[in-house]
Amino acid sequence: MQHDAIIEDTVVRTSLGGGANQTGARAYNDRLVLSLIRREGTLSKAELARRTGLSPQTLGLIVKRLQKERLLLAEAPVKGKGGQPSVPYRLNPDAVFALGLKIGRRSAELALCDFVGTVRARVEKRYRYPMPEEIVAFYGLEARNLVAKLPEEYRSRLSGTGVAMPFNLWSWGKALGAPDGALEAWRDCPINARLSEAMQGAEVALSNDGTAACAAEFMVSGASAPPDFCYVFIGWFVGGGIVLDGKLHPGRRGNAGALGSMLVAGPQGPQPLLERASLMRLEQLSGSELPFDDEDSPYWRSDAAERWLADAALSIAQAAANAAAVVDFSALRIDGVMPARVRQRIVGMTRDAYARLDTRGLSSMAIEEGRVGPAARTVGAAILPILSGFSRDREVLLKSVGN
Repeated sequence: MQHDAIIEDTVVRTSLGGGANQTGARAYNDRLVLSLIRREGTLSKAELARRTGLSPQTLGLIVKRLQKERLLLAEAPVKGKGGQPSVPYRLNPDAVFALGLKIGRRSAELALCDFVGTVRARVEKRYRYPMPEEIVAFYGLEARNLVAKLPEEYRSRLSGTGVAMPFNLWSWGKALGAPDGALEAWRDCPINARLSEAMQGAEVALSNDGTAACAAEFMVSGASAPPDFCYVFIGWFVGGGIVLDGKLHPGRRGNAGALGSMLVAGPQGPQPLLERASLMRLEQLSGSELPFDDEDSPYWRSDAAERWLADAALSIAQAAANAAAVVDFSALRIDGVMPARVRQRIVGMTRDAYARLDTRGLSSMAIEEGRVGPAARTVGAAILPILSGFSRDREVLLKSVGN
């Protein structure tokens, strides 16, 4: 597969996973090396040279530079087959930090993440429904508090804030339990600018919450991530994302993989997936507010929960078949705001439901659990400024490159 990399106003034609030896290609080659190590965990110079196609000399200079910039750390030498030890390199978690803000139906969550996506600290604010002023005030206070938790020498390594939220929030007032017109404040709210102002002009990147969760899934999965997969995140709504050719595809307007809007069979005709598989639907069936993340809650053993699990699994299976008919995905990954035990059940039930569908003409699809859990949207949000600060191509650190 060919990939155009724009490097210092010069277009350099490379193959995905191939480096460029031209003068001025440092930006692309550095990020190619970082992306390979991010995917594999550790790689030696020899392995990096083989996978990128860069000369050993060029690769050695890149690694030396990235070490000097504290982006890479050397591991203990490993003895090779020929007796010559090789040094594996890994990303330095302390090299870069970012804030991730998830704006949800009942709560906002702000987390401080490091360069490899580990949550160092987090704080949550609960509310009846989201309002811009309340969230900006929460962010302005807590962002400073979280950054203050870092050692002083690390605070200058903050790359910005990513925000994960449902798009067009003003159109979901009834579903979010807000009074009529209450969410109109979101329609013309420049949330990026407001949050940036609250942190003295720091960079703020915005993403659909399903796409952000998919980004976290892809990054955390590393080399185990399939090159093409469809992702479903079950929250108050249902969101999703897609990965194609080892690359996150947010879509032209950032809304690709919006599986919650995909029509599936309902008792009275086609319905959006979110009306069949969301936690909003579970709460409607239960008739009361649910502690979704409580593993021991009796709600998860109720008749309403069993009915919801069956409906959700069948509906997700139908959406997966629809998606596979358009794009030949090799896998579906399911995650959400629920205990691990419940997630395991819904994955198994979806797998069984998919097996019962008429999927003639479709390739097989592995149905698997997500790797991140309830924090996927927040962690995914924090990835956004790291991409923005370290790549001209915002997705380069998420690309699966080279074999």
